[in-house]
Amino acid sequence: MKEFAERIARELELKVRAVENVLRLIGDDCSVAFIARYRKEATDCMNEVMIARVKKRSEELSLLEARRQTIIESIDKQGFLTDKLKSDIKNAKTLSELEDLYLPFKPKRKTRAEIAKQKGLQPLADLIMKEADCDIDKRAKELVSLSKQVGSVQEALEGARDIVAANINENASIRSAMREYFRRYATICATEIKKDKNKTAFYAAETSFQSDKTAFCKNETPSYKNEYALSAPSHRILAYFREEKAGNIRLSIKPSDDEKAENFLLYRCIRRKKSGSCSFQKELAARNCYKRLLEPSLQNELRNELKDKADKVAVEIFAENLRQLLLSPPLGEKRVLAIDPGFRTGCKCVCLDAQGKLLYHNLIYLSQSEKAKEQLHTWAKQFNIQAIAIGNGTASKETLKLVKETVFDTKPIISMVNEDGASVYSASDIAIEELGDYDITIRGAVSIGRRMQDPLAELIKIDPKSIGVGQYQHDVNQSLLEESLNNQVISCVNSVGVELNTASPKLLSYVSGIGPSLAKNIVEYRNTHGAFRSRKELLKVKRFGAKAFEQAAGFLRVKASDNPLDTTAVHPERYPLVEQMARDAHCSVKELIENKEARNKVKIERYVSKDCGLPTLDDIMQELANPGRESRTMFSEQEYDNSIDTIEELYVNQWLYGRVSNITAFGAFIDLGVHTDGLLHISNISEDFVSDVGEVLQLGQRVRVRVSEVDYVKKRISLSMLPETLDKSKSNKSKTKK
Repeated sequence: MKEFAERIARELELKVRAVENVLRLIGDDCSVAFIARYRKEATDCMNEVMIARVKKRSEELSLLEARRQTIIESIDKQGFLTDKLKSDIKNAKTLSELEDLYLPFKPKRKTRAEIAKQKGLQPLADLIMKEADCDIDKRAKELVSLSKQVGSVQEALEGARDIVAANINENASIRSAMREYFRRYATICATEIKKDKNKTAFYAAETSFQSDKTAFCKNETPSYKNEYALSAPSHRILAYFREEKAGNIRLSIKPSDDEKAENFLLYRCIRRKKSGSCSFQKELAARNCYKRLLEPSLQNELRNELKDKADKVAVEIFAENLRQLLLSPPLGEKRVLAIDPGFRTGCKCVCLDAQGKLLYHNLIYLSQSEKAKEQLHTWAKQFNIQAIAIGNGTASKETLKLVKETVFDTKPIISMVNEDGASVYSASDIAIEELGDYDITIRGAVSIGRRMQDPLAELIKIDPKSIGVGQYQHDVNQSLLEESLNNQVISCVNSVGVELNTASPKLLSYVSGIGPSLAKNIVEYRNTHGAFRSRKELLKVKRFGAKAFEQAAGFLRVKASDNPLDTTAVHPERYPLVEQMARDAHCSVKELIENKEARNKVKIERYVSKDCGLPTLDDIMQELANPGRESRTMFSEQEYDNSIDTIEELYVNQWLYGRVSNITAFGAFIDLGVHTDGLLHISNISEDFVSDVGEVLQLGQRVRVRVSEVDYVKKRISLSMLPETLDKSKSNKSKTKK
């Protein structure tokens, strides 16, 4: 562990002691959320992201060590393990270095080199490898006369060159040098595969997400594109691979000048300056090695590296989008009338109580507006409705208009709600378990209403890939995506905290230390024994032991508890400390929470101990000052620009308001309320250079944008936040550069 800790600390620029403590706590089955929140002194106040990186890197190094041991054992069994080779293997820092060292000893299929060795051509190959000062044709002729397996001098030389090519390919130092050459000079070349004369086969990345189908962008060359591989943006890398998989392009990722690459290889492996027959044969073997062995192998390695990097960027963007969506402002415990709009089949309406329980459901029809208004008024009065949630799908604007024209006894909050994924929830096992007695359309309306009350509690029931945020989520490494999104959900749930007596099994399962099995046991206990009266009562739940309590208790809230600390994020292990503070301030814990003057009497420096330092004490005091504080921002009504309803009403240079519906590496998509999101390219966000869209825009943010281009037939909208004059200026500069 110490060796790992030192390396990780060096790579991530952290203190070795802090990394050692993180690895120890992870080894003790502590969750990332728990370590970040309640073990700050041990980790030098690392946040969740950094702790997760330490954990991930530790896992990678463990896999590397396991592979190292396997390689040593394999070579040792073959009888080729020397002290120097063993030392080289132990000193290898990366998996690529390890595999290069193992390549000569790796069990092989029947290669051309192996066949040549079986024909007895190894001695001839040795002469070529040494660049011996001899007539190699004469030596080959001698070998032909002695061997019945070799039919001619040409065959002998070809076989010997195959062996030499294999030796060059398996040389660790040569492979390492060529790998760096590829990484430095490799370019991406995408060649169109013409399937239909009337249809463009190559499409660019920037607009591919808009309809989840790739689309030709006028700024891209349709038949090919050459750019340095390592500098290509992640979204374009993913677009290339998507088009290759679809059979639209032929993709190569290698240095564009084969001659220079071969000469670089010759410089690494030809020793003699003077030409000779052996040197000439070795040069032929080296060139063959590049084309047949090194280039395909290194190209494949680089493709994998580019794909991995692009996947990580896409997954990070998706995870950040998901976090912003999950932490969207909640309305809170208010009675909601939720409407899933529709023209032909009517608008599905449901009334929910403050905890999201379905009280009533019915239909209204937009074509019968007066009757619909009467129905809405009646239901709002009957169920004391405090807010109205309207799904943002088809007929949403018409429904919003109808609701706003309705006269209510009390003025409810009226807001649009993103309904992406509601249909997925409606058909899920969770929906059947919760609302199995109701039609699938009613379940969707309930989901819309609950999203308004608490987006986090409702959205975690849906596969994140169905929520409508992200970039190329179906093209990236699915296990990496699943892990990242799951970690993000866990982080969000634990940062907000969970009310123990109302949380669903799904929500409880994401709490640190719980999981699906214990979540089910908690709900069963709650259903059998009634509401929990304290956090301590959790220990009575089946299989809920001391370790689970340690990990979970601080993230659970019990509003009904007699202990006021059970409603805060103060961990039960610190209750004695807070009680001591109260005694020293001559008051009760409740008074300490409610009375600022009592808290001002507490000098936290007095309570510093070996395992409880100022960071933890500061957290405790903040929690006492704001018990159960909500980390999410305040709820605000969401609506669209009422001046337009369809894409046909848009025109170039029109300014209007929209809502950021998705963020990608190349820009943001803006929901304008016309059922087609517009693309706000990263270059059109600000006059200043923007490297990261997420640093400027947030999901759900209301922005004022200008329509810069509209394709009414293909349903594509290009947007800008820049004045028209600046756009023209940028365009002219671009033309000048060209």
